[in-house]
Amino acid sequence: MNKAAWSVVFGVLLVSGLGIPAIPTSVTQAWADPTVSQPSGKLKGNILRGREIFNGKGVCYYCHGIDGDIGRPPRLAADTAMLIGKLNPLPTDLRNPEILRLKTNKERARAIREGHPGTGMFPDTTMTDQDLTDTLLYLALIRKDPHPEQ
Repeated sequence: MNKAAWSVVFGVLLVSGLGIPAIPTSVTQAWADPTVSQPSGKLKGNILRGREIFNGKGVCYYCHGIDGDIGRPPRLAADTAMLIGKLNPLPTDLRNPEILRLKTNKERARAIREGHPGTGMFPDTTMTDQDLTDTLLYLALIRKDPHPEQ
């Protein structure tokens, strides 16, 4: 998909607003401490804030599903859903670590910031460093990663 088409998709994605369902208590208690230092030691992530970014400002859930569940797509405008449905390859199930190609937070951060070559994932230049740190920690939670700092 060319840059002009992605600009349209990105613009449509930013305009839509949806409610976000509550995260189950058992998931938030899955980690003793909701903050984990990043490898740089400069920022600490917050899982709940990462979830809000994933399902909101970051618009990750548009393609990857609500809370990263590919089987729970959000309600989108028909033209947006159609564009996402035409992606090749289709968005990845972020809850299945066995199929994920990006194995480190450094790789994940680069894909979020710069886009993911060979896929329809466009760069997100709106996230602050803290937003990115929070989102990376949330991604570790949904894939049940015992080593979220990697």
